[in-house]
Amino acid sequence: MSSPFLTAEWRSLALLNYEIDPAVLRPFVPAGTELDRWEGKTFVSLVGFLFLNTRLRGVAVPFHSNFEEVNLRFYVRRLTIEGWRRGVVFIKELVPRRAIAWTARVFYNENYSAVPMGHDLKINDAGTVREASYYWSFGGKKCRLEVRTKGEDAAVLPGTCEEFITEHYWGYVRQRDGGTVEYQVEHPPWRVWPAHDATLDCPVESLYGKTFTAFLKQPASAFLADGSPVTVFKGTRLALNPR
Repeated sequence: MSSPFLTAEWRSLALLNYEIDPAVLRPFVPAGTELDRWEGKTFVSLVGFLFLNTRLRGVAVPFHSNFEEVNLRFYVRRLTIEGWRRGVVFIKELVPRRAIAWTARVFYNENYSAVPMGHDLKINDAGTVREASYYWSFGGKKCRLEVRTKGEDAAVLPGTCEEFITEHYWGYVRQRDGGTVEYQVEHPPWRVWPAHDATLDCPVESLYGKTFTAFLKQPASAFLADGSPVTVFKGTRLALNPR
């Protein structure tokens, strides 16, 4: 295993999940991986969450430890001698700090952008988050991703859509020369609350591209995850067989 690159907490994750035509995602699939599916369906997720207590190589960066992130991601897998590794590929990631976006672009070639951002959490008397809102500005427009929960939190059950969405423990990044970097993410399983309402209000075409506009409308599922401490390990370049 490679050495830790980043440690943090990911908290109050609002996840909106959309079924999508796999043809839309194929141009983004890194070499050496293939699209992953749940019950034969292909998904993208819009995820808003809090990055807390962030450290790079064990060092906290002043004024850059706590911040919001909103990302659009999809799911892939890669066959290894140990079996399938299930991972995530990011289409675009938004954060409020230029230095964070620069670091991610330089070290991982991730498509990060810095925009003004904020969040709002509504917490009940028991200390449970019942509503999570993440908002940002893009192209002069105010944008918002929001989840409102119902019922009680529960462990993620095997075979469910929630398990498929939350339990991908690898990241894959296509490089400028066509290669692929793979990195591992460690965190314990999360507990989740189902959503009774979910909202996405943003200019999808200008933010993510015209091909996504037909699909980022009504989510197939939405939920809130409590989150946990996470460790992101240093990436390694895949040795790909020439075609």
